[in-house]
Amino acid sequence: MVHRKIVAVFAVAAILVSACSSGATTAPAATAAPSAGASAAASMAPSAAAASPSPAAPVTLTLWHNYGTEANADVTNALVKAYMAANPNVTINVVSQPADNYFALLKTAAIAGSGPDIMTMWTGLFALQNQSYLEPLNAYIPMDTLKQFTGIDWCSKGLSLDQGAICVTLDMQHYNGFYNKALFAKAGITTFPTNWTEFFAACAKLKAAGILPLDYGTGGQALNAGFYPYYDLSYMMMYLPVSDWQKLYSGAIPWTDPAIVAQLTKWASLKTQGYTNPDVLTNTDSVAQFEAGKAAMTLEGSWDFQEFSDKMGSNVGVFVPPFTDTQAKGVVEFPGDGFGVTSYSQHKAEAAAFLAWLATPTAQNIIAQGGLIPVVAGIPATNPLANQMLDFAANQGYTRYPMIDNVIQPEVQDVATKVLNAVLAGTMSPQDATKAMSDALNQLPPDRRGDTYTAPAPGG
Repeated sequence: MVHRKIVAVFAVAAILVSACSSGATTAPAATAAPSAGASAAASMAPSAAAASPSPAAPVTLTLWHNYGTEANADVTNALVKAYMAANPNVTINVVSQPADNYFALLKTAAIAGSGPDIMTMWTGLFALQNQSYLEPLNAYIPMDTLKQFTGIDWCSKGLSLDQGAICVTLDMQHYNGFYNKALFAKAGITTFPTNWTEFFAACAKLKAAGILPLDYGTGGQALNAGFYPYYDLSYMMMYLPVSDWQKLYSGAIPWTDPAIVAQLTKWASLKTQGYTNPDVLTNTDSVAQFEAGKAAMTLEGSWDFQEFSDKMGSNVGVFVPPFTDTQAKGVVEFPGDGFGVTSYSQHKAEAAAFLAWLATPTAQNIIAQGGLIPVVAGIPATNPLANQMLDFAANQGYTRYPMIDNVIQPEVQDVATKVLNAVLAGTMSPQDATKAMSDALNQLPPDRRGDTYTAPAPGG
């Protein structure tokens, strides 16, 4: 996408109808992230963020994240180091927490009031689910500064900045695939497939050449015991227009819909046809295996841009998974990650000052140099893979979609994570899996599955 002083709005606003209360909301019109397809406006630095002054007395803050070994962890450490150098009275201790039960740890810490001052917070319904212990930021950070963060609505109560920000966005993210160009060339594949039929044909060619087509595993994030299924599910659900995704939340399109079952059936056949590694539920080395050339493709996201570039150079390419019968021309491009301040912190103003500082050119350039995609207009992404992914929506006419796990109920996600892993592993049928997801949805109260997104009750 092209850099502009005013960042272009994309059409996720069509997902939902108008909000009717502070607890129910439309999805915000998320905004495009800066890219390297720079116009003259790209060289214009964003205005400095107004933040609370560094405290006169020394203060120590604790920051929790769930980034594992991915680029976001390195960027977080670099941001903290730079902030402490500029604010010598502030010490920020960074704690890496296990990703697979990170949100449970946050809830437990909130009950005891013994957790961090600052923590990584996923946006969308994740932020709403955890808003009971997220400190409203508008009292600490000027509105002009908050508005600099692309996608700040997704970090706000009611998914609207007007109702108050409860976190700030860190980077624009993609769910996407990565492929090994040399292995594709060895198999004689010259153009990337655009639909299920072409994708299966490409996998067949790779397998015939003695190459494992797809490697599944816990990946760099290690978000759960198996692989994280929402990279795949986001693209499988692109058989629907983005405006219809809210119908998955409301149940107007049930998870048991035959079209969804058909999508999962095709997906599951990747393993039965020998196009994936057999140990999809237990493989912990999918990233290393892909980097070593032991598989032609893997599904991850933008947090791997820098590592794959460093390890594989120009031999790695990115793709949008072609998991639909006809080319969907959709791409997951979403401000899915950010930082919040805990409501029980003893140093809220000082913690919020760090969040405000993230909007400065200094911080945004650290984010870009770490291989992530900045969220303040005027700072371009520097990683080539990032800019290749940004180009799909910016210049190739692809529709921007959110991450599906950020816009479906957490209770449904909890069930879906287990059953979708089982579907690909071949231990559960798509019919049984989608019934379990539908049952989880139908057990929610009506206000949690209506025409507007609604926050769970506190502690829910």
